Amino acid sequence: MASCRWPWRRCCSWRPAARSPGPGSPGRMGPPGPPAAADGGVQMSYFNLVKSLTSAFSNRYSMSRFHHTTSAACCCSKTRSGEKYIDPFKLGWRDLKDLYEDIRKELVISTTELKEMSEYYFDGKGKAFRPIIVVLMARACNIHHNNSRDVQADQRSIALIAEMIHTASLVHDDVIDDASSRRGKHTVNKIWGEKKAVLAGDLILSAASIALARIGNTTVISILTQVIEDLVRGEFLQLGSKENENERFAHYLEKTFKKTASLIANSCKAVSVLGCPDPAVHEIAYQYGKNVGIAFQLIDDVLDFTSCSDRMGKPTSADLKLGLATGPVLFACQQFPEMNAMIMRRFSLPGDVDRAQQYVLQSDGVQQTTYLAQRYCHEAVREISKLRPSPERDALIQLSEIVLTRDK
Repeated sequence: MASCRWPWRRCCSWRPAARSPGPGSPGRMGPPGPPAAADGGVQMSYFNLVKSLTSAFSNRYSMSRFHHTTSAACCCSKTRSGEKYIDPFKLGWRDLKDLYEDIRKELVISTTELKEMSEYYFDGKGKAFRPIIVVLMARACNIHHNNSRDVQADQRSIALIAEMIHTASLVHDDVIDDASSRRGKHTVNKIWGEKKAVLAGDLILSAASIALARIGNTTVISILTQVIEDLVRGEFLQLGSKENENERFAHYLEKTFKKTASLIANSCKAVSVLGCPDPAVHEIAYQYGKNVGIAFQLIDDVLDFTSCSDRMGKPTSADLKLGLATGPVLFACQQFPEMNAMIMRRFSLPGDVDRAQQYVLQSDGVQQTTYLAQRYCHEAVREISKLRPSPERDALIQLSEIVLTRDK
């Protein structure tokens, strides 16, 4: 039986062998964007740009050093505003009392079976990561704007809506992936069947849309409906693949944004719009959410190789079994080119999944994906640090560290 944990831990200061620094200074340059032109007009490949950035970042910023630069490394440290560190989840939960009860109230359903299906994941056992970020961002933006420490009712509604959209997407994803377990229990489709699971996901999404309409702010409605479009487009991106190595990594990051980060980014932007009229603050909130969201998914992709099923509450190596090439696989492919054929056939031949997993663990794919996640979190911290100091702002900084060091 395979070990539950791979020996290497993300929170240590281990680094791969030194490589040539990537372009620009990690302190100033944001996460990788479109391919940049190299000297002589030759375009650097997107994948190599990403890899050079992660190499430069790993050489200059070890994990432990990043923890120090966020100024919120441990429970006894002082945060940037001089306040003693408070657990961001405890701080956020002040505004999320009865979160799941309030969500269940939104699901006004007369049919007993449909009600049970729709409420199935709103049992209080999820991480509530998205609602926590949303209420912390709401307070941070309110304080920045007029020193108000209250979360508006509409801002709190965005936290509920974000969790409902997220949960609806999980129900639908499990149908598409034919998943049998999530959060340590059977999936909706496993218990009630695929057709009813699709309807349950639709119902949750419709309830979220009604709650969003009640807010009555057309800008906010437009922002959050973009999330729903991105979720659909992201799922279509995941169903496809690219033969060209350079396009493949760009495809992966775009899918990661649309399927995971868009909800966090746009929910953060929505509460900033409700609390502050300054477009610059809206952009800060959006960029923080985008970067943390991408980092969150990159670490999720790492955990698919390094954690165990009991810890994750769902099967590991699931992505490979679904034919998906995530960050660790794409980085490993640079060291083991024979993986290209497996990627193109979506690991469909007998033995492909096991071989690919071994290649990943023998390569630096896990480390490089983690360094890329670290880079996105570094950018998130840079953005949120532009807001006025507050316990909530510092909690958002701390959350970026939690994203990197989580093990489930």
